[in-house]
Amino acid sequence: MRYRRFGRTGFEVSDIAHGLWGMSGWSGSDDRQSLEALQLAVDHGCNFFDTAWAYGNGKSDGLLGKILSANSAKRLHAASKIPPLNGKWPASPKDKYRDVFPAAHVFKHAKLIREKLGVGSIDLLQFHVWDDSWTGEPEFREIVEKLKSEGWIRFFGLSLNRWEPENGIKALRTGLVDAVQVIYNIFDQAPEDELFPVCQELDIGVIARVPLDEGSLGGKMTAETKFPKSDWRSGYFGPENLRNTIARVDQLKALLPANMSLPEMALRFILSNPVVSTTIVGMRKPDHVRQNLGLSDAGPLEPDLVGSLKRHRWDRTPQRWSD
Repeated sequence: MRYRRFGRTGFEVSDIAHGLWGMSGWSGSDDRQSLEALQLAVDHGCNFFDTAWAYGNGKSDGLLGKILSANSAKRLHAASKIPPLNGKWPASPKDKYRDVFPAAHVFKHAKLIREKLGVGSIDLLQFHVWDDSWTGEPEFREIVEKLKSEGWIRFFGLSLNRWEPENGIKALRTGLVDAVQVIYNIFDQAPEDELFPVCQELDIGVIARVPLDEGSLGGKMTAETKFPKSDWRSGYFGPENLRNTIARVDQLKALLPANMSLPEMALRFILSNPVVSTTIVGMRKPDHVRQNLGLSDAGPLEPDLVGSLKRHRWDRTPQRWSD
């Protein structure tokens, strides 16, 4: 396992992190298997875990808390998120800050998350949505400064809206934000334009999420793939998105070097960017852990292949089905 400096936090984090969203009720998730996968990740050197209160109303936070307790001698980093009070994903400039992250709501969930994780101070607490129109709100600064000064959290971060990587740069320049979480993968390369240079300038930790485009870059989906209605992916990979996505995935498969899988190429593309501190991979099963964590040691892709993959950038704008 390789490790990278997580911006100005000073944390040395595994460059492949364990994401817990899929453990909170996605089709096929099983608590016993989830805990087995989490422990196996720890055993293989993974030390950064990403969860959120919205992942099963604390379910994933609770699973992670069990792993933290069982491995108290190891330095594991827990990152969680506070959901928006108004329940709206993504955020919009039409929303008022006071309706999304008022102080009472933030501290209530910070307390709940600490209890589920079983920690005195949360390593990284993030707002699960963000809109830069809120940056100048005095309450935003007051809340973050209080969370830090009173020891509720060590560091603060933002999870940026899908396909809006620039919608967070103003907040980064306040000095309040230590880390940013953004969608970045072979298709979604827009963070390279403006966000990543600012993160370099300000020494902001970068968490790349959705490395496999919610599963399409895993290489197993087809134009006929269907998910249960209870599974979030049933909307994302509906008729407006699925066929276009599979056509692009098929083009990528033609670029695969011998003995390399599509998910390996996808993950190593992200690891080829030194601005990225860590990338979150959903690993609900032990086999997922074995397949993915070993890719850390494989390192970046060859520059020529990275150059070819750059041409598969797919710029998109938020849609009803992408929320």
